[in-house]
Amino acid sequence: MIQTEKGNAFRAFRNRNYALFFCGQSISQIGTWMQRTAVSWVIYSITHSAYMLGLAVFAQQFPSFLFSLLGGIVSDRYDRRKILLITQTASLIQSVLLAILTFTGHYIIWEILALSMLLGIVNAFDTPARQPMVHDLVNNKEDITNAMALNSAMVNIARLVGPALSGIVLQSFGAYTCFALNALSFLAVIASLLLMQLPPFTPPAIKKKVMAELSEGFRYLQQTPRIAVIILLMMFMSLLVLPYDTLTPIFAKVIFKGDARTFGYIASAAGLGAITASLFLASLKKNANLIPILLISIGILGLGLIGFSYCTSFYWSIPFAVIIGLTSLTPMTVGITIIQMESAAHMRGRVMSYMAMAYFGMIPLGSLLIGAVSQKISAPRAMLLEGCIAIVTALIFPRYLKHERLNKKNMKDMQEAENTIVNKV
Repeated sequence: MIQTEKGNAFRAFRNRNYALFFCGQSISQIGTWMQRTAVSWVIYSITHSAYMLGLAVFAQQFPSFLFSLLGGIVSDRYDRRKILLITQTASLIQSVLLAILTFTGHYIIWEILALSMLLGIVNAFDTPARQPMVHDLVNNKEDITNAMALNSAMVNIARLVGPALSGIVLQSFGAYTCFALNALSFLAVIASLLLMQLPPFTPPAIKKKVMAELSEGFRYLQQTPRIAVIILLMMFMSLLVLPYDTLTPIFAKVIFKGDARTFGYIASAAGLGAITASLFLASLKKNANLIPILLISIGILGLGLIGFSYCTSFYWSIPFAVIIGLTSLTPMTVGITIIQMESAAHMRGRVMSYMAMAYFGMIPLGSLLIGAVSQKISAPRAMLLEGCIAIVTALIFPRYLKHERLNKKNMKDMQEAENTIVNKV
């Protein structure tokens, strides 16, 4: 019998397709975090440069910014399962190339950056298709919030396990093993996609020109200011606060005098905090007000970054890493959840592409910025600055969200119009 209790934190699993998707992604995400940790460690071990760490993030994520709007249009036009089969296969090939490159031992930093750029292009089409697909996999739309929270929990469990495994594997077997294991993990996602039982894809009746669809997506954001404000908030956070993890290898190797395992343990501690946050979000009631959670988490993130910046011991850094993990992904998860719930069905892919653009566009620029700043003022002071900016952000943005509440009638009218469109679609 289907459970309907509001407190059931795992109610989205009663949807078979979503359960398959969750299992495949869980394995793949562990591999992804192993690869991400290994790439950062290899680059810093070669260059000993905070700027090069920032450049590595820029190389992987800025292409996603450039192509994310096109990825959103592709997501709205074509079968999302087929899109994901293509992107996951391409990601598998990228990981194999990284494994071969590092196994031979004859590689330079620019070759790793080039492969990172390739992954960024793939992600530009993967993210706008993967996020809205969760909506398609859940039969009972009341379970959407729970499914998004469980997705976040899955990513954060991988964030806990992946870096710790990566640190051990890096020290014992080398970076190429991390990349090879990540390549194998994509097979789980591909298998889950093939096992799903989805209705035949119905293409949209009218296909407009690309520029027309981009303009339509921008006009939609103008007509839904609540969504636009959240995307702007994510842009601001992604540029000035969330690139803090660019500095983590420096803390691990220089300040704490550690090795790859030290780096992995710090990242895993952040993952532990993120899991706690995800389980909290998954247990929320269906009609919970997510805006206060969004803002409070940003403020606490600022306090965590400030505390971490003063740490000179690895052991003292762990509690602050947990706090940072508890709050660093919560704003993005909550923002995506709100957008998924409030976007019209025919615009969801394009809206998610704007969200992806906000994240993938600003994170790489922020990583370059924080890498350059840390070269000038040191990594601890750069992280202290990020923490202060987060607190100021949490204090400034409520006034804009309060303004949205004052326009409640207008928002209600727009929501009713969107619901009408959804029903017709």
